[in-house]
Amino acid sequence: MVVWSSMATTKVTFTLDRLSIQRLQDAADQLAVAKSEIVREAIMEFYDRLGRLSDRERSAMLRTFDEMVPAIGRRSAGAVDRELKELRRARKTGGRRTLSDQK
Repeated sequence: MVVWSSMATTKVTFTLDRLSIQRLQDAADQLAVAKSEIVREAIMEFYDRLGRLSDRERSAMLRTFDEMVPAIGRRSAGAVDRELKELRRARKTGGRRTLSDQK
């Protein structure tokens, strides 16, 4: 089935580096389509991904996560429970009492 598009087109000029030009030409040759079709499709795909992480960004965030997790202090569940209990008690009584709080 062939679908004809009546979408109006406008000729534009872009400046691209040699690698991008070579890849564009290679893609057009391999797919046997016009370079403008490759560019249109690439723009549509890029637009659809706006607001989402790229694979590169996702990998960088995961690397950062993997670096940060080992830096998290290791405490027993009992120590965490004791600290939470103390925080709750302090909040009920108006805050922690330290030497600087006492007059």
